[in-house]
Amino acid sequence: MNAKTYLIAAIAAVLGAGWATVPAPAYAQEPRTAAGTQEKPGGYVLERDKDVARNEPGTHNGGGQTVGYSFFSKTPNLKLVFRKRAFKPGSAIGYHVQREDEIYYVLSGRGVMTIDGKEFEVGPGDAILTRPGSSHGLKQVGKEDLVILINYEQAPRP
Repeated sequence: MNAKTYLIAAIAAVLGAGWATVPAPAYAQEPRTAAGTQEKPGGYVLERDKDVARNEPGTHNGGGQTVGYSFFSKTPNLKLVFRKRAFKPGSAIGYHVQREDEIYYVLSGRGVMTIDGKEFEVGPGDAILTRPGSSHGLKQVGKEDLVILINYEQAPRP
């Protein structure tokens, strides 16, 4: 057997005996997305206020100035929307019809919530669930910014 044939035989023996018994990487057997890319279970995504903060007008034509924080908006296959919004004095979320369950949680400041034509004051520690088909809006009141968390579900983003 010449040196070239011997080398090929030796490589084949090593590959056949050693590497064939090495299990495939775990990700090779993990679920795939609709696009066919591999999806690993577990893990986490960390986003910071300073990286996602955007100056925006009051949503739903509410007027005034707010700072919106859309966390995880670029995370694929996530159904949960998680936002924070800081309302500057005089700003608001305009009155609109709700399409899905939505939760507002007041972190700080004061506001006046209107749901189905009824007004009530909200403040720190208040959680408000708006149901599909209801109409609502929220207006900041007082000198301090109104800061809220907002959660609802949407169709997963690819």
